[in-house]
Amino acid sequence: MSSLLGAVEIRRLAAELDLRPTKTLGQNFVHDANTVRRIVAAAALGGDRPHRHVLEVGPGLGSLTLGLLEQVPFVTAVEIDQRLAALLPTTVAAHHERPEGLTVVAADAMTVTAAELPDSEPAGPVTALVANLPYNVAVPVLLHLLEVLPALRRVLVMVQAEVADRLAAPPGSRTYGSPSVKAAWYGTTKRAGAIGRNVFWPVPGVDSALVALDRHQKPLPGIRSEVFAVIDAAFSQRRKMLRSALAGWAGSAAAATDILQRAGVDPTLRGEVVDVDGYIAIADAAHRVRAEDPPAAGGER
Repeated sequence: MSSLLGAVEIRRLAAELDLRPTKTLGQNFVHDANTVRRIVAAAALGGDRPHRHVLEVGPGLGSLTLGLLEQVPFVTAVEIDQRLAALLPTTVAAHHERPEGLTVVAADAMTVTAAELPDSEPAGPVTALVANLPYNVAVPVLLHLLEVLPALRRVLVMVQAEVADRLAAPPGSRTYGSPSVKAAWYGTTKRAGAIGRNVFWPVPGVDSALVALDRHQKPLPGIRSEVFAVIDAAFSQRRKMLRSALAGWAGSAAAATDILQRAGVDPTLRGEVVDVDGYIAIADAAHRVRAEDPPAAGGER
């Protein structure tokens, strides 16, 4: 078993590095052991298909890393700050009886690929992501990792409360938007609890929340880039009807109306009431239209 980090240890480690947490890297470190255990419990890493290899993004000084190593045999931590990446193995070795279960990858989670993460026996591929994501890049990091790590089937991340609301929002709600639909394309998303400000050092200026995502057992149809292009276009002008919001993407309002009708989606709807299946249908209809009427040589129709 490991001894988890407390507030005194967190500050000692930071002083050792002469570390001044920065907003740029989203550095707010959890120093409350009960909160760490709560996060790990919410991740639900056991069950009928227990996870053996968990990915953590932004491990910082190692609070959550140690909590994860209590539950799973292998943790890979991706850390962009070279100083923190270098210190983490030493911290784990001092607090955990099995430090060999940790692998640290000094990389940017926005660009890291599956090839950069360990995927050999006995660990196998990463199947779960549990992390306190940097709040300023939480959504793009999450979507990137879901794209490049197909074996990832369980996600439990801490994000800004407003972002959690957007990721888990249903169609038609005030917070439903592009992140909601894109997350729904990968899996079923829900809020998994709130986290108080006082468990962090330094104390953040925003509220935090946990979001859980379970990847669909069978991937939804559609080409990711095409579906996401429709989503981006629809929410770039979310107050407009879809026939107008998608005009630039489709080439004209008339072309957008034709595609929407083929998809079985009312052209007068706004994007904020259309679910992920509707966006898949729109992308598929557009794909079929292009196949029926491909561009002529030289780019003219």
